[in-house]
Amino acid sequence: MADPNSWPLTLIITAFVSVTVVIGWFGIKMTRTARDLAHETGLGEAFMGALFIGASTSLSGITTSVSAAAAGHAELAVSNGIGGIAAQTTFLALADIVYRRANLEHAAASVENLFMAAFLLCLLSIHALALSIPNLSVFAVHPATFVLLIVYVFGVRLLARTHTMPMWLPRRTSDTTGEPTEPKHRAHRHQHRNLWLRFIGYATPVALAGWSLAQLAIPLGEKTGLSDGVVGGIFTAVSTSVPELVVAITAVRMGALNLAVGDIIGGNAFDTLFVAASDIAYRQGPIYAAVSSAERFWLAISMTMTSVLLMGLIYRERHGPGNIGLESVILLALYVGAVLSLAVAF
Repeated sequence: MADPNSWPLTLIITAFVSVTVVIGWFGIKMTRTARDLAHETGLGEAFMGALFIGASTSLSGITTSVSAAAAGHAELAVSNGIGGIAAQTTFLALADIVYRRANLEHAAASVENLFMAAFLLCLLSIHALALSIPNLSVFAVHPATFVLLIVYVFGVRLLARTHTMPMWLPRRTSDTTGEPTEPKHRAHRHQHRNLWLRFIGYATPVALAGWSLAQLAIPLGEKTGLSDGVVGGIFTAVSTSVPELVVAITAVRMGALNLAVGDIIGGNAFDTLFVAASDIAYRQGPIYAAVSSAERFWLAISMTMTSVLLMGLIYRERHGPGNIGLESVILLALYVGAVLSLAVAF
């Protein structure tokens, strides 16, 4: 891609819309393939969404953060990751609006989604602890980075055990969607292989297109004269999160509700690794020591929104204001309030 920094604003916007269309097309194909994989292999929609789709749709974001950190833009790298978590959680509220039968958090009840929400809070708490002692470093890398990587791998293992051996199940109602807990049939190994190849084939252009959106969002944000923290937390965070939005809406429309929720929460958990990868790429010291109050603000908002989502998943309100969950209303209010606050303060 030619350097978009030299492009006129109209060309940037045109390219932005065009790349978004590409994400929409391949994102729909990827979501359908992921649903088939979840059912055919017995992995389950929540696990498939949390681990495989969540990581696939986040590849563009982690590329953006690492490249920004390597170039010395610490605030942009961190705010892109943490701000993306807030944006993607808001996308879950938008998916709730699309699903008119009942509150999405009520219908998509699963132990995997509950576990991932609590796990996400744990990962975000590690960032909060690191920000309280930002100058610690081992070879210019904060110790929290190593802790975060270890905890993430351990958490994924626990998620797999939670899926295969759940210790409790949610109460089923007429609005709760179900999915096969075992493979639909004993498909041949090559059929599973073909599904995985199709999934990778669709996920690759989604990731590349998401990265392209980020490259377009950076000059788009800079033309407004905003700080790196605001550009990363709003422009690049939202643009690299567009694949998650496409997957969530597509999954809801096809009835794969656990896949939609798992994609958002699992993608958010993966996004916490953006900061860890950026800390390694940032060679001027621990990246936590180079961030501003804007990044701390995004971290606090992301933790608050995740807590609200977790409470919604536990309480499982069937119908709320406007036929969506009360937690969705709160999530929308929190994100809009956060964006307006940053626009005024920074």
